[in-house]
Amino acid sequence: MVQPEQVRDAICRALPDAQVEVEDLTGGGDHLQVRVLSAAFKGLARVQQHQLVYGALRNELATEAIHALAVQTSIPA
Repeated sequence: MVQPEQVRDAICRALPDAQVEVEDLTGGGDHLQVRVLSAAFKGLARVQQHQLVYGALRNELATEAIHALAVQTSIPA
C-alpha cells in the first residue's frame, strides 16, 4: 500500500512540471487512478506517455504496493 502523496511525489520527480491527481479507487491504497498533465508528453503517443508514468512508479509496481493503476495523461493547452 502506498499513500497518494508518495505516488504524486514519485511522478513529480520524474516529470517535474506535472500536475498530478491521485485517486484511491478501493480505499486499500493498492488500486489507484492517476491523472497527469505534463508538457513532457507533447509529441508522444499515448502509450509512450503512460510508459513515462509507469516508469516513475516502477518500484511501487514491482513490489505490488500498487496492484492496479489506471492512467490518464494530457498535455497543457
